Parts: sequence; C-alpha cells; structure tokens
Amino acid sequence: MTSASTAQSASAGRAESEHAGAGAATEESAPPPTSGGGGVAAIVRRRLATVDARLDVNSWLATAVVVAIAAILRLVGLSGPKGKIFDEIYYARDGWGLVDKGVEWNYKDNGPSYVVHPPLGKWLIGLGEWAFGYSDAEHNISVPGHLMTTAPEFGWRFGAAIAGIVSVLLLVRIGRRLFRSTTLGCAAGLLLALDGFHLVLSRTALLDIFLLLFVLAAFGALVLDRDARRRRWSRALEAGLDPTTPGRAGRPAGGWRNWPWWRLAAGVLLGCACAVKWSGVYFLPAFALLALFWEVGVRRSAGVRRPWRDALLDEVPWLALAGVLMVVTYVATWSGWLLTDDGYYRLAARYPNVKELSDTPYLGALNNLWEYHKAAYGFHTQLDEPHKYQSWPWQWLLLGRPVAFYWSGDGGCGAPTCASEILLLGTPLLWWSFLPALFGAAWIGAARRDWRAGAILLCAAAGLLPWFWFALDGRTMFSFYAAPALPFLVLAVVYVLGAIASPAPAGARSAAGDQPAVLSDDAADRRLIGGIAVGAYVLLVALCFAYFYPIFVGKLLPYAEWSARMWLDGRWI
Repeated sequence: MTSASTAQSASAGRAESEHAGAGAATEESAPPPTSGGGGVAAIVRRRLATVDARLDVNSWLATAVVVAIAAILRLVGLSGPKGKIFDEIYYARDGWGLVDKGVEWNYKDNGPSYVVHPPLGKWLIGLGEWAFGYSDAEHNISVPGHLMTTAPEFGWRFGAAIAGIVSVLLLVRIGRRLFRSTTLGCAAGLLLALDGFHLVLSRTALLDIFLLLFVLAAFGALVLDRDARRRRWSRALEAGLDPTTPGRAGRPAGGWRNWPWWRLAAGVLLGCACAVKWSGVYFLPAFALLALFWEVGVRRSAGVRRPWRDALLDEVPWLALAGVLMVVTYVATWSGWLLTDDGYYRLAARYPNVKELSDTPYLGALNNLWEYHKAAYGFHTQLDEPHKYQSWPWQWLLLGRPVAFYWSGDGGCGAPTCASEILLLGTPLLWWSFLPALFGAAWIGAARRDWRAGAILLCAAAGLLPWFWFALDGRTMFSFYAAPALPFLVLAVVYVLGAIASPAPAGARSAAGDQPAVLSDDAADRRLIGGIAVGAYVLLVALCFAYFYPIFVGKLLPYAEWSARMWLDGRWI
C-alpha cells in the first residue's frame, strides 16, 4: 500500500471530479521543486492535490437527497413494534438509569446494575428518552419528555436512528473525498441507506450503530487530516521550501495553526467508539498505520530524502497525543460513575468481599474503575454459552445466521396465518457482493498502487479479523459484531464500481503530464457501458431492499409471503 494523492492537478480538479474515482492514486519518489520563484513541478503539485475546499452546492444537494432517503426510512414508524425488543430490554433501561441516576440502575432491586459495556452508547439512548419520554410498566415508571412526549419506543430508538442517518451523511462525504466523485460518494451513502442490516440497527436501541458511527467519523477525520497535511506541504513548496534541506529548515512551518487537529479529533472520536464498545480499540492500530503511511507518502511526494525517518520523528509524538486524548475521552464518558457514589464497584465499603477495591480519595475511584473493567473483561472472555442466533465470523458476510429481533404471529393480514418479524439481515444482493468486492479492491489496488484500496481493506480487516481469533476459543458471537466494518465493505463495493465505470487505467495523462489525456472512443464507450452497469447494480440493490423491507421493520405479512423471503430456509429462521 502506498500513500498518495489521486493524480489530479489543482486547475483540472473540478473537471475531473466526476470520474477520478476510477483513476489510480499512485505515488513515486517525486522530483525536487523546480528552482526559481518557488515554482513546483507539475507532477508534485498533482500528487499533493486534494479535493477542492470550496463549497460545492451541487454535491451538497445530492448529499441532502441521499440523507433524506435515509432519514425517511429510519424515522417513519420508529415507534413500532411496541415494547422493548431483543436487547432493548437492557439498553433502554440502562439509558434511562444514566439519565435518572447518573449510572445504570436496577429499578427492581433499587441498586446499581452490573453492566459489561461502557456508558456512552447508553447515554445517547437515554438522551432520546429524556427528550421524548420514557415508560416502563414493569417498574412502574412513566416520565414525560422534556421536548415533547411521544410513544416511549420512539424515545429510546431515536438516538440510534439519528446515528444511522448521520453515518449515511458521513459516508457520502467520505466517499466523495476518497473517490474525487460526488456520484460515487452518493452511491456509497445510498447503498448504506438501503442496507437492511444498517436499517435494523438504526431502528433499534442497541449499541452497535453508535460504534459504527464513531469509527466511521474517526476514519473521516483521518482522511481530512491527510488532505490538510498535503495542503500544508503544497503551500510550503509553493513558498520556496527545499525539502532536501536537513532538519527543521526542510519542513513546513510549525505553530498551533498547523497542528494536526483532525488527527487529534480522530483520537477523540476513537475514544468515543471505545466508550460504546471495547471492540472500537481494534481500529487503533489500523488508524495509526494509516496516519503514518500517509505522512511518509506526503514526504516522498514532496521529495524528502528520508521520508520514513522524518515521518517517524515528526509524527509519532502527535500520534501519541492522539492516543492520550483517546484515553481521556474514554474515561470522561464514565463521569456519571466517577462523580457519584452509586455505581457498581464505586465504593469499597459496599463490596467488602472484593479486597482490591479502595476508598482512597481520587485514586481510589480510578482503582475501582479498573477493577470494574477487570470484572467486565472476565465476563467477555468467558462468554461461551450457546445461543440460538449465534454465528461465526466466516458466516457474517454470507448472511449465514441473521438475528431475529422480533417475531409475532398476531394480527389480521387477510390470510389464515400471519407473520411479523424484524430480522437483522443485510440486503442480500449487497452483502453477497462484499467478498468479490474485497478481492476486486485488493487486485485493482495492487495493480494501480492505490492508497484508497489499502485504506479500505485495512479498516475492513480491523472490523472483522479480530473476531476470527475469538472464534478459536468458541466465544459466543453474533452477526451485529460486524457493524463497524460495514461502511468499509460498502466503500470496497463502490471502489470496484468506480473501476468498472472508469475510462482508463491509472488516470491517464497527456504526454506533457500536466493535462488529462483525451479519451479515445473505446474509452468513452467503456465509460458508458460501465456507467450503465453501475446504475443497474444500484437499482437491483434498491429493488432487493424493497422486497425485504417488510421483515426489516416488522410489517405484518401473510405467512406465505414471509416464508418466501426466507431464502436460506432454516438458517434465516
């Protein structure tokens, strides 16, 4: 994997933006800047080029259309089915406990709950309950909303719906920046919006949609950091910087304005991901590697003599600071536990049998939080009890065992027997494209030396491969553990779609090297045919989504119609 910009000149960037997604983003050792007046070689300028920072109204209008589709699908009918479904029975109650007590609370026993996931995702569920009201008949709780009072189900599912909508927005903009194409960016967002797996998680008060959101946001911040750092080097070269000069004289100017703010933001966002579920930490090494590779790449493009050495010296301290911010952010999300005396394991006096706890001021709270984490980790490592809907990682992309969140045979549907189900099932045509897309992205990326393919594949691997390790121990797992990898799997599909629709390999240039090459008739025909193929694929995914939509939202169907949608028979029942 190399770290480089799409070969795109600043002046021709707007004209190329709609098809540059198919061009290779390659990089070789760049020649030094041309002498005289701070001029920069055209090839260096192209390699350091980024997406035009000016407001593109058309791209935002297209983004708004995709986001509106996602919002309608996720908000309409959000209060159904009634009651708590699947693990909402835990997370909706934990969310209200955080709003009411500052910690997860067991209202039956009137004491703190022992929970094994960090609190941030439950806080976000609780905010919806605070805004729109909460009700729990079992525990005799009924509280009106502070903004407006709706069905309580709407309140505890609202946070997940907003997280799903925002993740679609982010994927559109990230895709546009990666592929230099509004069309491909919108295709990525639309495919995510029309995925049943993402839709079900966006309409249910579970934690995984929040984990997906923060991981994707952290990746987006890293992509913005990459562009910001390349613009910094480009400006310095234009101002006459000689990158071959040893020491600080051969590097762009420092100062707080030139700090890698987006990289630090990525650290905060990854801390938020870990504060939803610990599995967010699997992305830490992947993101650190991306940031380092991209810094090496920008130095190589600029003509630095020792890009690896300089990148390590300059950037490791910033990566370390981002790691510190990640830890601080994670601990801050436990503020309700730290600032009250009610949390589980919070006070040693309440747990005399746990000798490791301490009530020493300040440090005692951190010690007890650590002991709580050790107990929760022990729970996760010993989680091997069989479950009806458990599955193995190698089944996930094949939809080998989806999870039924809700099932009912009650109600009238005009048939002798009826069925209503919410099945955590990815849109089959999309999900069965993931494995071919991963292989295709690897092949095309290697052939074109394209940094985008490497980034997408590395992040998809970070979201999936760790679970194969846990599978060796027989740990109980479910398909929704793949949620944070989903946006990167969609990006892999769109990357291959962009290659199919591309007019020429490697972003062909004219002999002069500073203008896009004129497309031949064959290349133009290929682009037309490729565009039609891509459009047909997206249309087929939309039709497939529409067919399965009733079992994504719990619509009451005649039993025969429900059964017809169980394509893999017993594996989906």
